[in-house]
Amino acid sequence: MQRRLRLGMVGGGQGAFIGSVHRIAARLDDYYELVAAALSSDPTRAANSADAIRLDPRRSYSDYREMARQEAARPDGVEVVAIVTPNYLHAPVATAFLEVGIHVICDKPLGISLKEGRQLAALALQKNRVFALTHTYTGYPMVRHARAMVEAGDLGDLRLIQVEYSQDWLAASIGSANTGAADNWHNDPLRSGPGGTLADVGTHAYQMAQFISGETPTQLLAELHTFVPGRPLDDHVQVMLRYANGARGTLWASQVATGCENAVRIRLYGSKAQLAFNQENPNELWFTPQGGNAQRLTPGRVGSAAAAHATRLPAGHPEGYIEAFAQLYVDAALQIMAVNAGQSIPEAARWLTNVHDGVAGMAFIEAVIRSHENDARWTDIAC
Repeated sequence: MQRRLRLGMVGGGQGAFIGSVHRIAARLDDYYELVAAALSSDPTRAANSADAIRLDPRRSYSDYREMARQEAARPDGVEVVAIVTPNYLHAPVATAFLEVGIHVICDKPLGISLKEGRQLAALALQKNRVFALTHTYTGYPMVRHARAMVEAGDLGDLRLIQVEYSQDWLAASIGSANTGAADNWHNDPLRSGPGGTLADVGTHAYQMAQFISGETPTQLLAELHTFVPGRPLDDHVQVMLRYANGARGTLWASQVATGCENAVRIRLYGSKAQLAFNQENPNELWFTPQGGNAQRLTPGRVGSAAAAHATRLPAGHPEGYIEAFAQLYVDAALQIMAVNAGQSIPEAARWLTNVHDGVAGMAFIEAVIRSHENDARWTDIAC
């Protein structure tokens, strides 16, 4: 019987939403055991956070560098670390653990610059370590099935790709008694990087389009905007995309879209058919052949191995965000176990979003900023 992988975590202490999501996702399929963590850089908060999740206090750290050193020296040290910090720490934390031979599962975006992303990709390759990036929505069964349909040619030649990600949690004025508050790190260029909504949800939309279509755009035309006075980073993004195969795309991402909760939507139009997916109804994928009727496809009823691999329950039993997140942890575990055993990556786990997807995301961010700064001119995307 395969033992659980020893998991560490950096970030995700008390009050951090995404840390608990990672811990639940890691436990769901029983591939991991959380054994060590640096849940905060403040020693008291780190200790209290570790106690709250019943972590051995002897393996609670407040310095991720010290954690990497000590855990690498232990015979029972962590084999993989989950990084759930603000963006500016992604690259330094990942580097510290990669350098001592520990696999990485990291929140998106990969870092705060394309240069950082390229350096991480090179280091992961040099160390032969798995580097997973948690683009959550690529874990849904119907997103996996959509990609399989595109690969199988069910849409014909791709012509149009439309993707959007809209929220409203930053719609209120700075200083309001909500998450639009000035001290939220998403409003801080030093912690978020040069992109606000662009880095936070724009990269999710970009990766979703890239993941399902299998196509990477070569050029874009973009505008960033900040609607809320006093906010130093963008809260709205709109982009036009050109693809090498002649396809055209549009992407918009907003966190001031009043009334929107977490609306991730994508539509792909080919010469033979259309696909449409809405993250808020993740157990549905709509397929419409040219001249035919729309067909509602659901997990448990579609035949692709890709969907089956990401489906846990019988048809009609809904699976959602946590299960999609957990799927990334499953695929990372399968890849890590294969690498540790000197074996090839299993076919079932090949669609895990990785450090190279992260580099593409950073190239997208930088190209959007360049286009915006040049009066929304067409700009090359250079990974």
